[in-house]
Amino acid sequence: MNIDRSEFLAWMDRIMKRFDILAGDLENREKKRLSIDGEELLDNQDVLQMLKITYRCLQRYRTIGKIKYFTISGKIFYKSSDVHQFIRECYNGGKLRQ
Repeated sequence: MNIDRSEFLAWMDRIMKRFDILAGDLENREKKRLSIDGEELLDNQDVLQMLKITYRCLQRYRTIGKIKYFTISGKIFYKSSDVHQFIRECYNGGKLRQ
């Protein structure tokens, strides 16, 4: 299958425009991140990825009071500083202490 140069360049131009749109969308998402008192708020998914734990484990940490959280309109959020404090308190040589 052969395509001529002008058709190829047109396709590449469309692809690059789409990348520009996606890059703008990503920038907007970063700007829209929730914050309170100037501090970034993290949701469950953010914390799960940071700590590399299961949802059930995170739920247990909340239940026993090991990690601070609060709810806004029924959704759970964590202050970034609280998560980092939790990591400092519980991190032990490559593993989170239970």
